[in-house]
Amino acid sequence: MNTLERKKKVEIRYVDDSELPPIVITMNEEDEPKVIVNTYHRIWISLNRRLIAGIIENLQEQMDNILSGYLKEQRNFELEDRAYEEQY
Repeated sequence: MNTLERKKKVEIRYVDDSELPPIVITMNEEDEPKVIVNTYHRIWISLNRRLIAGIIENLQEQMDNILSGYLKEQRNFELEDRAYEEQY
């Protein structure tokens, strides 16, 4: 699999709604990431554009921590299952 095949386009939608937050990350109908940018908050988004971009790096680290914890937990379950199977 080459780099182009791994890179997916993220759906980005724009709304103008005073009830919604400035930016939302959710999923689309195909269970792929979708970003909703609320232009109602465009001044706030513009003022904080660099901070918002920096959040991505921190978010990636946090997601790595969550995933690593989950995988460690699953590995422990796997080892416990194997130990149980060997006993019985």
